[in-house]
Amino acid sequence: MTVIDLSHFISESMPIFPGTEPPRIADAFTIAKHGFAEKSFQLFSHVGTHIDAPGHILPGAATLDELAVDRFLGAGLVLDVAAVSGDKIEIADLEPYKESLNGVEFALLHSGWARHWGEDRYFSSYPVLSRDAAQWLTGFRLKGFGVDMISVDEVESTSVPVHKVFFANNMIIIENLDNLGTLLGKEFIFSCLPLKIPAGDGSPVRAVAIIKE
Repeated sequence: MTVIDLSHFISESMPIFPGTEPPRIADAFTIAKHGFAEKSFQLFSHVGTHIDAPGHILPGAATLDELAVDRFLGAGLVLDVAAVSGDKIEIADLEPYKESLNGVEFALLHSGWARHWGEDRYFSSYPVLSRDAAQWLTGFRLKGFGVDMISVDEVESTSVPVHKVFFANNMIIIENLDNLGTLLGKEFIFSCLPLKIPAGDGSPVRAVAIIKE
């Protein structure tokens, strides 16, 4: 099998959602001084490539620990919207994938925006689903929806309509994915296992695609 890494590195200089703080990573112990190496981490739960649980936005909705572990992996499909013009992705842009969506559990949106990781441009002008397009996707048996962007909604959005549509259907959201272009036209298993955090609203993940050969 082939395993494709879909995750960004976590570092102190990485892009972060406006209003949060960058990770702090320190050498708590070193081989030279202590005989072993161990780092200390301080980071927000939605840093880097990460999962949003429904409880991230909706009061009383499921948190990560309340979802069975099999909710974080399953057959995936990449929806290529890199050629879509404008700031909204509509149902018509997704309809070519209708038949394929019936056989998968994760829909991953390839906009190509991951190429701007580390640039100021990464935080603005990326395309997002219209509310109708998000609602259309909930008509399939999806466990989750992922994007290669900072958020499924505009950074400045306070109403976060796309988040709410998916969370209302108990779906997870995966943001800041990478390398989705390498999966176009391929069948694969998507995995985004989170840290096991009580009442977890979100968690960084090492997202991967597993291709059987």
